[in-house]
Amino acid sequence: MKEPDPRFTLANERTFLTWISTALALSAGGVAIAAIPDTVFVPWVRTVLGVMLVSLSALAAGLAYPRWRNIQRALRQEAPLPPPALAAVFGYGVAAVAVVALVLIILSA
Repeated sequence: MKEPDPRFTLANERTFLTWISTALALSAGGVAIAAIPDTVFVPWVRTVLGVMLVSLSALAAGLAYPRWRNIQRALRQEAPLPPPALAAVFGYGVAAVAVVALVLIILSA
């Protein structure tokens, strides 16, 4: 196996750390939305939004290392990089949470 250019390995590490920081931010957002007073949103909606955010967080954290490992393997074997299969899940998931929260903010005003 050929040793990849260190810049690519370090870039892959930075991407891994970005996935972890994204997971932490999603988790913090889920906890924060669950802690909003009952007078702001309907309780079940807060729960749904919190669960969605914390679930996305768990998914990001749980898949960060396997993605890093697969990319590192591809770099060492000079193979094509795996596609970012979960990008759509995170993009649409966060967008769905944002749209629901926006509608609730507008309706509660």
